[in-house]
Amino acid sequence: MSRRTRISALLTVSLLLTVTGCGSGTEDPPPDAKAAAPSSAPASAPAAGFAPDSAPVPALPASLTGQRLDWKRCEAPRAARGSAAKAPGSGWKCATMRAPLDYTAPSGDTIGIALIRSEAQDRASRIGSLLFNFGGPGGSGVAALPAAADSFTTLGTRYDLVGFDPRGVAESAGVVCRNDRQTEKSLRIDATPDTPAEERSFLADSAAFGADCARRSGPLLPHVGTTSAARDMDLMRQVLGDDTLNYLGFSYGTELGGVYAHLFPAKVGRFTLDAVVDPTADYVGHSRNQAVGFQRALENYYKSRGVSAQVGTARVVRLLDRLDREPLPTGTGRRLTESLALTGIISPLYSESSWPSLTDALDAAEGGDGSGLLRLADAYNDRDAQGRYGTAQHAQRAISCADTKGRVTAAEVTSRLLSDFRRVSPVFGPYLAWDLAGWCADWPVAGEHDTPEVSAPGAAPILVVGGKGDPATPYEGAQRMVEELGKGVGVLLTFEGEGHGAYITGNRCITGAVDEYFLHGTVPAAGTSCS
Repeated sequence: MSRRTRISALLTVSLLLTVTGCGSGTEDPPPDAKAAAPSSAPASAPAAGFAPDSAPVPALPASLTGQRLDWKRCEAPRAARGSAAKAPGSGWKCATMRAPLDYTAPSGDTIGIALIRSEAQDRASRIGSLLFNFGGPGGSGVAALPAAADSFTTLGTRYDLVGFDPRGVAESAGVVCRNDRQTEKSLRIDATPDTPAEERSFLADSAAFGADCARRSGPLLPHVGTTSAARDMDLMRQVLGDDTLNYLGFSYGTELGGVYAHLFPAKVGRFTLDAVVDPTADYVGHSRNQAVGFQRALENYYKSRGVSAQVGTARVVRLLDRLDREPLPTGTGRRLTESLALTGIISPLYSESSWPSLTDALDAAEGGDGSGLLRLADAYNDRDAQGRYGTAQHAQRAISCADTKGRVTAAEVTSRLLSDFRRVSPVFGPYLAWDLAGWCADWPVAGEHDTPEVSAPGAAPILVVGGKGDPATPYEGAQRMVEELGKGVGVLLTFEGEGHGAYITGNRCITGAVDEYFLHGTVPAAGTSCS
């Protein structure tokens, strides 16, 4: 469920209603199909435990570093769903970059990395390329960047704006694990099991998901981790003709940016990391951070309505308990379960501008109508009106489990984690604790690390933006990123506001500081705060 940390203020509540809610209308591939298989890919999945991303990497051949991209008119992105999907306007061009499937064997098989670009408006003052990642992992930059372009008009005057689908995502050898029918069935399973039977169903579905991914996308799974994606970004830098990499990463994109800075500190150009994932948090710590963040956001939401945190929390807990006993009708033939309601509550907490939709949905649910929360859950789950689901969550799980060594059993959840998570958040804690047991426990590929390495001694200054009211990546993560990047590298810019991601809120202080940094290289004073 909610290990996703992309900019949902941008994608889930608003853009997902126009991006992933209206796309190509293509059908799911047959069960034995491979999703965008690499050229000459092996026929069977690698053995569990094979994690090449952490191995020594030879130099790339000139056939890759010297490749010329063939920029053409863009089609409607695969990440968009539904019959109304439209291609980006004429100002956007798309291309495919070849990258090694396995960076330890760079002369071997390759995969295609999908790129999209809008050239700088002021060619005479062009600085270079500015690469974006909107988070996830699993978010499509090819779909997201054009949809969000209005937020980056100023930067687009002097930069070529470049988005990409990271490996394993959408057009870049996208991981596919299940079809729509299987996904719909899975979402009906209780994600906070209360009985042995519910627990068995929950764990069986998790194991089946891993097996489905191995069957349909097995050759890709060891090669979709963040380290390989960071190496792809450096190959992009070279192919795009830039001496250093300029980068704006949101949410999970901050982890990707931090890993890049660690691998290539001398190639860091103007870098901004916004809505920062805590690089010191392990598998359990990340989920616990989210429990803290979402609970904090829920309490802030209720305070904005003149309701105490305690009263508001109790109100939601009562609703969830009611749904656990008896799901609500929605007028669609589907029912609002406790698990779907939790997802529907989480979705609008990503952005303060979406809080009114949460109010309407909660009021309706308390009155016996679950349709509002179901719509919010569907947006978060990438479900369109025809019942078709996107594959961002397939990619998210594949990338997350390729990255992390963390594996948690159901026994560990019930014996030591559940009570702590419930104490941190009576609303979201149980959901996120059980998520740990269902996420990577039966994954067919071992993870690379406990926590990502982001230290970047000698790198140029990296602007780190943290929001005090960020629900998915709490502010403390930004502080720890600054510490981990190293002395003289990380520079903290604080947003005293709500929402996941500060730049996209349009706060003039934040956008002014970030734009000034990208356009003129002026780094704000450490400790600068914007409200």
